[in-house]
Amino acid sequence: MSERTPAEGLVDVHAHFVTDGYLGAARAAGHLQPDGMPGWPRWDAATHLELMDEWGVATSILSISSPGVHFGDDRAARALCREVNDAGARVARRYPGRFGHFASLPLPDVEGALAEAARALDELGSHGLAVLSNAGGAYLGAVRFAPLWAELDRRGAVVFVHPTSPCHDPVPRRPRPMMEFVFDSARAAADLVFNGVLTRWPRIRWIFTHGGGSLPLLADRMELFRTVFLDRDGQGLQSGRPDVPAVQQQLAGLWWDLAGTPFPHQVPALVSAFGSRRILYGSDYCWTPPAGTAAQVASIDEAPQPPGTTWRALTTSNALRLLPALGTGAASG
Repeated sequence: MSERTPAEGLVDVHAHFVTDGYLGAARAAGHLQPDGMPGWPRWDAATHLELMDEWGVATSILSISSPGVHFGDDRAARALCREVNDAGARVARRYPGRFGHFASLPLPDVEGALAEAARALDELGSHGLAVLSNAGGAYLGAVRFAPLWAELDRRGAVVFVHPTSPCHDPVPRRPRPMMEFVFDSARAAADLVFNGVLTRWPRIRWIFTHGGGSLPLLADRMELFRTVFLDRDGQGLQSGRPDVPAVQQQLAGLWWDLAGTPFPHQVPALVSAFGSRRILYGSDYCWTPPAGTAAQVASIDEAPQPPGTTWRALTTSNALRLLPALGTGAASG
């Protein structure tokens, strides 16, 4: 097995794992074809490490993907959350430097999320926290989540936002990751912007997935409606306030991973909209099969490279600024 360090290989901030206990709980809750997918993936650390070496990945930050850990009962969600977070932390401890961990939170249970966030960050050594784009239909700007964001802002925490299915799926027979995930990420980001979360709690470091999804194309339109069309009708868009940064400026403060289909179109649109200083690598393995991840890595390596560097070097440098605990010699800023 390679001893590659983060300074020498990719840092994958969007990597998933599952456990037998988690799969059992999800299936018992009716998630036999989660988010419209054919079934659940398999995962084990040894196989993941072998694939990381093939792809040139130094470190993978593990998280639980959609549909998350809350299946309707707060007490059960808290217990399952602890179980999967303990499992992820054990993997990170067993393979130091190769795996990290973003801990799940049992939203929409805010009290449970506050307790688990403290446990994960203070006891388990998690690198950050993972939430879904909506929790039972409540998007991230909901007033009920304010105590959680206040605490995570105090900590300067990293929050990885993974998309999930919208509550009312417009085309239920199609896999939601194909299209609905990227739109739900946009809904979540818009909720953070228009409900003032990004400006009220600016120390939270948010990671959004899949190259920003539809946000590079929607940011200008969101700003247009904020400043022109909805400036007098009480739509909660912070209209007419000179102290509120433009939508584009707020979104440029987020971090973005390259999971999915970054080239030839997604990354150029993302860089044009928000710049390249906060772009991170993401594989989406184990939900993306090995062949798909290998093709994605090849597309990154074969694409036109950023001026004076490579996508590998750029994303790794950015990751070490965001998560300096992963390695030494990270750039500041």
